[in-house]
Formats: sequence, C-alpha cells, structure tokens
Amino acid sequence: MNLNACHNIADLRAGAARALPAPIFHYMDGGADDELSLARATGAFADWEILPDTLVDVSSIDASTRLLGQKIEWPLMLSPTGMSRLFHRSAEPAAARAAAQSGVWYSLSTMATTSLEDIAAATHGPLMFQIYIFKDRGLTRDLVERCKAAGYEALCLTVDTPLAGNRERDKRLGMVMPPRFGADSFLSFIAHPRWSVSAALGPKFDLANVVGHVDSIAGRTTSVIGYVNSQFDRTVTWRDAERLAADWDGPLVIKGVLTPEDALRAAGAGATAIMLSGHGGRQLDTTPAPMDQLESVVAAVGDQLEVILDGGVRRGSDIFKALALGATACSIGRPYLYGLAAGGQEGVTRALTILRDEFERTMALAGVANLAAIRRTHVRRRG
Repeated sequence: MNLNACHNIADLRAGAARALPAPIFHYMDGGADDELSLARATGAFADWEILPDTLVDVSSIDASTRLLGQKIEWPLMLSPTGMSRLFHRSAEPAAARAAAQSGVWYSLSTMATTSLEDIAAATHGPLMFQIYIFKDRGLTRDLVERCKAAGYEALCLTVDTPLAGNRERDKRLGMVMPPRFGADSFLSFIAHPRWSVSAALGPKFDLANVVGHVDSIAGRTTSVIGYVNSQFDRTVTWRDAERLAADWDGPLVIKGVLTPEDALRAAGAGATAIMLSGHGGRQLDTTPAPMDQLESVVAAVGDQLEVILDGGVRRGSDIFKALALGATACSIGRPYLYGLAAGGQEGVTRALTILRDEFERTMALAGVANLAAIRRTHVRRRG
C-alpha cells in the first residue's frame, strides 16, 4: 500500500485490516471479554486537555531523554508483542531495525518468532527482553543468561499473565489451539493470497526463544494460548521477582502494574522501572486505563522508579499528556504492529514517524522546547 497516504495510526490500522486475513487481524486487534479495557485505554487520553504556553521560543525542539540508562531520541519504546511473523514475513527484525533508526528502545517478547540472538545481531539500538517466570525455572534462567551473552541492556518481567485472558474474537474466528477455522475464515485466507502464500512457503512459525525447551509447541502457529495455560506458573510471587532482579543485576522493568501499591512492591523487589499496563486490554477486562492510574502511581513512587505508560497511545499528543502527568516515556504495541502488517519495516518506520512528528508538533504548539519544560500545569482533566 501507499504508506505516504497513511496520515495517522488509524490509517495504518485500516491498511493492516486490508493486508491480513480476518482471523490474523483480529488476533492483533482484539481484547478480552467485552473489550472495555481495550476501549478505555485509548479513550482515556481524550479526557485530558492541553493548556499551552504562548510566546515561547520553540524554534528548536529537543525531544531526547534517557530511559533505563540509555539516551533515546524521543520518549517512546516498542512494547513486546508475540508472534510478529503472523503479521508480516519480515517479523521482529523489521520492527527492531525501525526502532533503532528512530532512536528508541525495542522490546522482544519471549513469544517472538525470532530468537533473541538474531535480534541482537540485526540491530544496533537498545534492546530489552520480555520474560515470564515459567514453571520450568530452568527455562527462565536460561533466557536470562542468553540475554546477558547477547548484550541486552534491560529485562522486562510481565506479571499480569498467570493464565490467558478470554479473547472471544479469537474463539469466533477459530484462532485457538488447535485452529478451528470456519468457512468465513477460510474464505478470508483465500482472499489474501499474498499473506497466505508467504505463510505457507516461508519459515515455520516457531516460538523461537522457547521451542527448544517445549518440543510440543514447535511449528504451531496458534499455540500461545495453550502454552500460556499449560506452562505459565500461577504460584509466582514478589519473591520470584526479587530473585530475578538479583540474577539479572541490571535494569529491570516490571510490566503489568496498575496500582500504587504494586508499584511500591516493584520498587521493593529491585525493579528499575515499571510499565503501567493492562496488557493491551487482552487479559483482565474492566481494569482501569493505564492513563487514569498514572498520576497516583507517579505520586506513590516518586523518584524510586521510572514509569513507562503502556496502553492506548494513538497520537503524539497522547505521549505529551502522559509526560505531563509524570511518565518517563510511553510504550506502544498495536500502533507499530499495524505498520508492520501494512508495510513491513517501512510500515513500522511510518508509524514511528507519524507519532514523532505529532509529538514534536504538540510540544511546539504547547510552547515547550524540551521535555524538562513539560509540566503538570500543561494538562487538565476535561470537565
């Protein structure tokens, strides 16, 4: 598609919907249960108004900052997302290279279709690996050691997935384990021959970072839900997080925190940062929007932790609002996946370019020349 005709993230989402068979698109796009948390995460930003300063010299905009000890060109991170090869044959390496070109962090999921070593070899940008604490603690330890050897700068522990959420779109469209595609889903695959031929003739859909430990999931394209339910450990506690922090001995982000109380527990467990996240609305439905929890969490942790807002960002102005409420940076999942599906690496680059342009334009129009000048007084809850 003509990526230059995509002027916002919604345009890229429409492009992704055209490029992908319906079951694949809705696997990316959907949430849990009634998808209330999914909608709230995005809608929460509309509740905040920007109060600009005027007659400020904004001839030079500096959006650079530091996150997890690394300098980045603007306050964004690409969230860990599983099985990117479902959305485009260029998969995780395309997203990692686009992130490096944009000067931001890339986070690789445990459930990636590319190994962590291959990603480290494919990009020069800062890398974080997202990890779970498995029933097989040996797998967790092995992943930590591999990250150290490959030169990853940070580790991210996801804590909101003791089991998979109830993703009803996937059930309706047959994206379960094993797949149960109905006639409409099969017709959608036929109607998207470019995706279907690439999927049939390309490499296997392996969960590259765990397949050597769990032979039963090798080569299966829709094994995530079954894997989560059979291998994720529901006995994990904060003590396990403490042990992981000690084993890693580097920047550690705890992802899936939504309350001030858990944020303080994360600090006590040895985390460097938290990712304020509802897992894209894909786990527990009716949780509050991360944006609505941001101010209370920042007030609780003070300068103990960096706070990364993950969830609902669709505009550069959303990033501005989050920073005004105390976030260190924001993180995106679906926006860059829409770009990946619509146009591979160029599509991810287009998504990042759109958001960065919007963010820096918002800074200028709000009378802010650098991130240190963004203050709480620049935003007000509507009504």
